[in-house]
Amino acid sequence: MEIFDWDRVLFNELPSNFLLEVIFRSLVMFIVLILALRITGKRGVKQLSIFEVVIIIALGSAGGDPMFYEDVGLVQAIVVFIVVISLYRLVTWLVGKSKWFQTLIEGKTVWVIEEGRFSIEKFAKEDLAQDEFFSELRVESIEHLGQVQNAFLEPSGEISIFYYSDNDVKYGMPLLPHLFNNKSEIIPAPGIYACTFCGYTRHLGPGKASCEICKGIEWVEAIKTIRRN
Repeated sequence: MEIFDWDRVLFNELPSNFLLEVIFRSLVMFIVLILALRITGKRGVKQLSIFEVVIIIALGSAGGDPMFYEDVGLVQAIVVFIVVISLYRLVTWLVGKSKWFQTLIEGKTVWVIEEGRFSIEKFAKEDLAQDEFFSELRVESIEHLGQVQNAFLEPSGEISIFYYSDNDVKYGMPLLPHLFNNKSEIIPAPGIYACTFCGYTRHLGPGKASCEICKGIEWVEAIKTIRRN
């Protein structure tokens, strides 16, 4: 094989007029893909369940190959689309009929923050990255966990947040990097501190301490600022 054979690199040894067929194939598959997505609904990307993401990937693969591979026929690709959309409709119907099947396919809502601290067991099961989760909360102008009464991780991946009123805000673990990064195993002075693992707050004196909830040993000074919208 000749290196940098431009006819092979650019056209894969196919005649240049095959580009007209590629244009036709792309047009047909683009229309089929639009129709398929129209059938599946109008939900945004963040609202898609894992199952729906799989459907989108399958449709993308089935739609892309026939656009430029001369050995992949349009009819076969359209049959794949019909099968995938039919399966989607079947699964959607089963989801509406069975709560167990809905949970299996789409997952369930997880209670991740309860009364200003992490629900440790549920949070850990979701394998959430702490930095990413903190970032999600900071986007909502949350400075510390004491501002959050409850938070839920929805099956779509979105986080539903319920706030304390200004009068009910508690001391909480800071989410701002310049404050959270001051965590330490040594309590430097008496005050209210938050466990950096679960967010539990308590008054501590100088020295070392273990969290009563999660047995964590790192603490950071808690804050009690009111949420700024």
